[in-house]
Amino acid sequence: MERLLVLARHGQSEWNLKKLFTGWRDPELTELGIDEARRAGRWLKSQGTQFDVAFTSNLRRAQNTCALILEEMGQAGLETIRNEALNERDYGDLSGLNKDDARERWGDAQVHEWRRSYDVPPPGGESLKDTAARVLPYYIQTILPRVMSGERVLVAAHGNSLRALVMVLDGMTTKTIASLEIATGIPLVYRLKADTTVESKTVLDKDIDQDN
Repeated sequence: MERLLVLARHGQSEWNLKKLFTGWRDPELTELGIDEARRAGRWLKSQGTQFDVAFTSNLRRAQNTCALILEEMGQAGLETIRNEALNERDYGDLSGLNKDDARERWGDAQVHEWRRSYDVPPPGGESLKDTAARVLPYYIQTILPRVMSGERVLVAAHGNSLRALVMVLDGMTTKTIASLEIATGIPLVYRLKADTTVESKTVLDKDIDQDN
C-alpha cells in the first residue's frame, strides 16, 4: 500500500518579496510564486505522482499554490479541503512590518528569537509551539488517517505550519527545528511506514530547470 504525503509551501507571495511579516494576512502570489507552484506541479507529474485529496489553509497564497500544482498535474478540481489549522503562524504585532524595520526597532537578537525559537511568540502572536498545537491535532485526526488508508495526499500550506509537521516527521528537536527553512514552492515527498513513521523522503532540487 502506498502511503504518500506531499508537503508544499506556497510560492513566493507579494509580502515575501517585500520582506514583510505576513502571518494571517492574505497577500497574493507574485509572478515568481505562480511559476514556483507550476514548476512544483510539473515536477510531481514527471515523477508519476497523482493525488486523491488535497488539504490547504484558509489563506489565498496556499490555496492558489495548491490549485496551480493540481492544474499542472492534470488534476484540477480534485477534492481540496481548506482549514484554518493549516494557516501560517500569527505574527501578531509584527504582521505587515518590514523585517529590517523590525530589527531596527527591537534588535537582531530579539527578532531572531521571535522568528526561530520554538516557544517564544512575538507580541500578540503565536510561537512555533502554538502553531504546532493546532497543526498537529488536525494532521493526526484528519490528514494522517487518509494517508494511512492508502490515499495520496497533498498538503499546500506555509513555512511555519509545515515546519511543525516536518519537526514530527523528521524527528527534529525544539533546538534543531530553529535552523530549518522550508523553501517556497519546493515539494517534500514523504512515504510512510505502517506505523506512521517515515520510510523515505524526497525533495525537489530547486536548481533543476523543469523547462529544459
